[in-house]
Amino acid sequence: MDITPQEHGKFGATVEGFDALISPDDDVEAIKQTAYTQKIVVLKNQKLTPQQFVALGRRFGEPEVYYQPMYHHPECKEIFVSSNVPQDGERVGVPQTGKFWHSDYSFMPRPFSLTFIYPQVVPKKNRGTYFIDMGRAYASLPERLKQAAAGTRARHSSKRYFKIRPTDVFRPIGEILAEIEKENPDVFHPTVVTHPVTGEEILYISEALTHELMQKDGTPVDEDVLQELFDSTGQRDTTFTHDNIHLQSFEEGDLLIWDNRSLIHRALHTSTPEPAVSYRVTVMDIHDW
Repeated sequence: MDITPQEHGKFGATVEGFDALISPDDDVEAIKQTAYTQKIVVLKNQKLTPQQFVALGRRFGEPEVYYQPMYHHPECKEIFVSSNVPQDGERVGVPQTGKFWHSDYSFMPRPFSLTFIYPQVVPKKNRGTYFIDMGRAYASLPERLKQAAAGTRARHSSKRYFKIRPTDVFRPIGEILAEIEKENPDVFHPTVVTHPVTGEEILYISEALTHELMQKDGTPVDEDVLQELFDSTGQRDTTFTHDNIHLQSFEEGDLLIWDNRSLIHRALHTSTPEPAVSYRVTVMDIHDW
């Protein structure tokens, strides 16, 4: 197995010669550590069934099942399906997912650790995912913004980008909002967290899911601080040319693993999308914040 830095982009590594079925545990541990330190790992030349994909995730930690069944793979509920391609005339998964800056599951009490993405149908042109390394972004903040964020907590909520389910059609919006609040009430996480493996300080906010900052005593922080943090980290740059933004491309046979603690991401979509299908498995490792 060979691990090398990516030739293009701001971070990440490429792995050649990894066999998800037979490679030893030492290789798995090496890839996991690379994901923590290099933020993204691209496993090349993978060919896995859905069951084998889930088994690969299990070698890295405990797979998490997404709480909304409409995203589930029909054979493996551990797989989250993003797809605009019907199968046998039926929709499988959900199209146009992730078109906003976010860290997966930050609206849950215990966000997971590693994300695995395995593209199944790869667009010919507009393919890729934008990333921001929020450790690097925090390190480059002006000192006054670091001071403003220090010791605060951030409110995370799924409400803003909750996707209406087929069963929600014709339901009063008030009922839907009440159900969201009951199933996934807002949670608070430290605005700046320390990575449990690398010790890096990470700004744990995202434009899609973070709604406000609060002091320890419950006093709201001036809204302008949160907006400045979004601007300074690059999340408001609609040209995607900000120095913090990295575009990760992929091709058939690639399997991406990234550190969900450190990175926020945003899917690359266009107004006239090509057929695209990807599978996602998310896992908890043994480390807490």
